Amino acid sequence: MDNSQGSGGIKGGLGGLFGGGAPEYSNTELAGVPLTGMSPLSPYLNVDPRYLIQDTDEFILPTGANKTRGRFELAFFTIGGSCMTGAALGAVNGLRMGLKETRDMAWSKPRNVQILNMVTRQGASWANSLGSVALLYSAFGVAIEKARGAEDDINTVAAGTLTGMLFKSGSGLKGVARGGLVGLALSGAYALYNNWDHLTGSSSSRLY
Repeated sequence: MDNSQGSGGIKGGLGGLFGGGAPEYSNTELAGVPLTGMSPLSPYLNVDPRYLIQDTDEFILPTGANKTRGRFELAFFTIGGSCMTGAALGAVNGLRMGLKETRDMAWSKPRNVQILNMVTRQGASWANSLGSVALLYSAFGVAIEKARGAEDDINTVAAGTLTGMLFKSGSGLKGVARGGLVGLALSGAYALYNNWDHLTGSSSSRLY
């Protein structure tokens, strides 16, 4: 018996053993197979390629979980980012103040030490302040969300207002009112920014 026939018989036997002998395709036949999911079966996987094409992202989430992170998950990012931002801004402000206070001194080690002390002091102070504001805002936001059972811009505005009031609570009633107004303005501006596309889209649709 010919070796080619023997090898063909072996291939056919193995093919029958593992799900049937699959037909061999030439390069010309394979080149004519579209890759857009229009062919009924793929000659490579023996699977309908339309099942492999996903139009939307798929997530593996627990039952009842949302695809977006809640306030509790975002609290860590908010607090950490605020501390780092405060440290950077404070360092720049400390460098400005240090150069201004030591402008009459010659470049020497005492001047460098004084500038460095000013940078570290201002950086720590700004980081502490912004970190405290972010902590209060995140705590109020999570508490209001749990109390209301909803996540919307009302939580953002309420958390911002309460954060400003509590942060300036040591400055008397005027300070509390001033802090509340500042928090209300900032949180309201943030909520307006988040909904700007929706507002402009709805207003433009009314014109037509």
